[in-house]
Order: sequence, then C-alpha cells, then structure tokens
Amino acid sequence: MIQRAFQVVARCGQQGALLRAPCILPRLNPASAFGSSTDSLVSRFCPETTDLKDYALPNASWCPDMLSLYQEYLEKTKSDGWIKLPSFKSNREHIQGLQLPSGLAVASDKDDCRIFTRCIQVEGRGYEYVIFFHPSKKKSVCLFQPGPYLEGPPGFAHGGSLAAMMDETFSKTAYLAGEGLLTLSLNIRFKNLIPVGSLAVLNVDVEKIEDQKLYISCVTQSRDEQTVYAKSSGIFLQLQLEKESSQQ
Repeated sequence: MIQRAFQVVARCGQQGALLRAPCILPRLNPASAFGSSTDSLVSRFCPETTDLKDYALPNASWCPDMLSLYQEYLEKTKSDGWIKLPSFKSNREHIQGLQLPSGLAVASDKDDCRIFTRCIQVEGRGYEYVIFFHPSKKKSVCLFQPGPYLEGPPGFAHGGSLAAMMDETFSKTAYLAGEGLLTLSLNIRFKNLIPVGSLAVLNVDVEKIEDQKLYISCVTQSRDEQTVYAKSSGIFLQLQLEKESSQQ
C-alpha cells in the first residue's frame, strides 16, 4: 500500500495536475469541500452510539494540565462549536462501510490492525491524546501527553513521537475538513524538547484547499504558550473513499 501511495504522489507531482485514475476526485469546488460535506464527514466519524472503545477519554495517567484543559474544551463543545473526536483502535472503525480507493486497497486481517498512535495499550506509557475539531473554523486542537515508552533523550519525548502525533492530528483534520487522506509532505522545525508525562498542545489550522490538496499548519506549545516545542506544515491529497462491497 505504501508503495502504491507513493506512486500516486509521484505521478501527481510530475504531472502538476489531477490524476486520471478513477480513485482520484474530480476537481472540487472549495466552497463545497468546506461546506455541507463537512457535516456528513463528522457525522460518520463521530457516531452517536457505538460499542467501540474510545481511547480519547481521561484515565488515571493524565497529568493535571491535560485533565483541566480537556475539561475546558469539553465545555466548549456545548456552545462554541467544538467537537471532541472519538479515537478508536483502528481507522477502519471510524469509516465503517467505506474503504480506500480500489487502487490503494490491500487485503489484511482487520482484527489485527491498530493505528500507530494507539499501538501501546498500557495507559500512560505511550500516546495519551485527544483531538477537538471545529468544523466551521477548520481547525483542531490536540492535547498530547507522551509516556515513557516514547522517550528519546533521557526524560524527554523522542522527536519522532511528536512527528507521528502531528501527522495523526493533521490526517484527522484533513479528512474532516475536505476528505484529505494521504500525506504528501510533512515539514517540522523542532524548537524545544517535551518532558515525558507533560502536556503539549498542538494547534492545527487548515490554511487552504487548492488543486485537490489541503495545506495545513501546526504550532505545538506548552499550555501556558510560553514554550514552543515545534512548528510544522503538511500537505494532504484529497481522495474519495469508496463503499465496501456487500461480499466483504
């Protein structure tokens, strides 16, 4: 799948235009991408009732800053337009009934798949995070607490763990804002180290949608905004998911 995805990206870059493969969306109207389609994407992504476990809920490992800021944003979901995104163990569970375009689909055991940032199952040891999304503003805030299994320099989170967290937050934002599915580029400028067990806040904005690409930026900082941990930008390719066949 990765090889096929890079082939798609390479062809897109070489041609400087839309791909002719049927899995690529026709040229989209930006107003449409930012309009009513967002509501349907959010509705599918955030089911009102489900038996699936939501990993983006408070647990005993969360630090006081993480808990208090979570409560602040939870209050904003009641009147300020923010939505708390659930986080299931696999992206398949977020898009039930849909699948990647046929050109990118691969056969695999669905029971044995787990999204990378949910691969460490022990609470507090790996990625503790929750994402809030604002549909009309097309922005997200991710509260991220790296655990000791993500250590790089002694006592601090590995830079790769923050990169993965950025990519995960970007991807959810890109999908909900305009069906962005594949990362074309991710650029990061690291500024400071994140202490293990502390809170880092990722502020993510969709800058524009152009030529079937979503341009996204992020500033990661401490809760008091006094320390910037990293600044990043990413480009995501718009792809339309297909309905799963009844035989699957």
